[in-house]
Amino acid sequence: MKLSMKSRYGLRALIDLSVNSKNEQVALGSIAERNNISPQYLEQVFASLRKAGIVKSIKGSQGGYFLNKPAEQITISEVIEALEGDYRIEAEDVPEDCDYKAAPEAIQKLVIDKVNYELEKILTGITLYDLEKEYQTYVDYGQDMYYI
Repeated sequence: MKLSMKSRYGLRALIDLSVNSKNEQVALGSIAERNNISPQYLEQVFASLRKAGIVKSIKGSQGGYFLNKPAEQITISEVIEALEGDYRIEAEDVPEDCDYKAAPEAIQKLVIDKVNYELEKILTGITLYDLEKEYQTYVDYGQDMYYI
């Protein structure tokens, strides 16, 4: 699985929104500027997030975006599915009357199913709140840290 720029930008923008929308909605232009993302591209990303019910918007001069539910309830799986569709590895389409069916079945069972299971477990186990906490840790301490 490759995490596309659409998903990467979407996650960055959602972290920004989660951090900055505690008391009021946030203008998409502000998110775009802080994250160096094209506002037009970000509008496409947020259209998908809005359609999936992850964010809500208020129109008008004082409008903007806010999370539709608490960050603790938004999984990374949900975000990636909203932006990319199904991220799981697809099964090979093997005809029923095929003589070589054993090899694809073995690959499906021992590789693809296991990868999909672990990927699902990881992406449903991480929330936007987790990303926000990690972001905040870096902002608060990351610039003073050094590694040997």
